[in-house]
Amino acid sequence: MTLSPELVRQVTLRFLAGPVDLNVHGTVHGGAVMKWMDEAGYVCATGWSGRPCVTVYVGGIRFYKPILVGTVVEVHAQLIYTGRTSMHVAVNVRSRDPIVRQSTPTTHCVMVFVALDETGTPVVAPVWTPRTDDDRVLQSYAECLTVLGRQLEGEMRLYLDRMTPPE
Repeated sequence: MTLSPELVRQVTLRFLAGPVDLNVHGTVHGGAVMKWMDEAGYVCATGWSGRPCVTVYVGGIRFYKPILVGTVVEVHAQLIYTGRTSMHVAVNVRSRDPIVRQSTPTTHCVMVFVALDETGTPVVAPVWTPRTDDDRVLQSYAECLTVLGRQLEGEMRLYLDRMTPPE
């Protein structure tokens, strides 16, 4: 059975936040959330491209609310833009009490993935074309973030070039 790319443009993964995920403050560790986000983004990008992918950029990660132990965590990843070799994926996290079922937005970011061939070389990404007004807004958002990311990288380079690793 062959899936059309439209069927794999988005994915939602669900996790139960457990004691192993907690930080010293008693809420889910940000690193655990970022791992879940990377996994959902990977599934989305790999599903779109049909190839193994790597994360090349994570931008604008924002933690809105803490996640509590015992809550269901929903990580939704959606392709919002394709460049020549890049796939931009918006990742939104919500948490909810499994009994009450009311969910709360907790985290957001945009991740960029690149698909690789058998030698580890980036390959051309399958083109995604926005079809709805919402799609066009999301694509515009990704394009704006790309410009901002390049500006930030230029600013960072001024400082990174001056830094030396500790001996």
